[in-house]
Amino acid sequence: MNLAIVGYGKMGRLIEQLAPEYGFQVRCILDVHNNANYEGLTQEQLRDVDVAVEFTTPEAAPENLVRLAALGVNVVSGTTGWTSQLERVRQAVERHGTALVWAPNFSIGVNVFQRLVAEAARLLAPFSDYEAWGWEIHHSAKRDAPSGTLLALVRSMEQAGWTRPVNLASNRAGKLPGTHEIGFDSAADTITLRHTARNREGFARGALMAARWVVGKKGFYEFSQILFQDLVR
Repeated sequence: MNLAIVGYGKMGRLIEQLAPEYGFQVRCILDVHNNANYEGLTQEQLRDVDVAVEFTTPEAAPENLVRLAALGVNVVSGTTGWTSQLERVRQAVERHGTALVWAPNFSIGVNVFQRLVAEAARLLAPFSDYEAWGWEIHHSAKRDAPSGTLLALVRSMEQAGWTRPVNLASNRAGKLPGTHEIGFDSAADTITLRHTARNREGFARGALMAARWVVGKKGFYEFSQILFQDLVR
């Protein structure tokens, strides 16, 4: 299978390194040097590409995804901070008959963590003496805050029936790959749930797993739909 990498920062380089393990040959790499104004997204450049993996910036991602759909390329996008344009991208994918897998976080552990957080919120929602907080810390180069993952965790709590406020905080420092924490506190006790990433490898492997899955498919998917597709809920 032929892979295009759109965005060649730390994640793009790791995707390139791990791609052969998932049956991919890197066909082309697009970054700020050859795709600053989307000029690299052409039929010629993407000829024979089975799927593209996109890790860029919140500003560039929506246009990248719309143009890739118009070129008939299926995509996995791990960029965060662009979900205000999710509907625009969905319409482009559906209009052109392609497929997109997106997620605020492609780590398998984080997606399991999100389910645990939702279950805790569901169980504690009836007990009004419990209040909740969310906190995350990432490397200083990460642009969006709160992170897309923290916002997704809060959405999962709300979908599980949590109706009270969740107090959020973010920090940016050093080279930290990412820690997310959700806590519940009452006068009697505190429950703290935390996920800590040791490195970026889990994100890259999840994205490549999604890329292998989406080859030849059509539709608009969130990563957890793939990850938990065989679970009866």
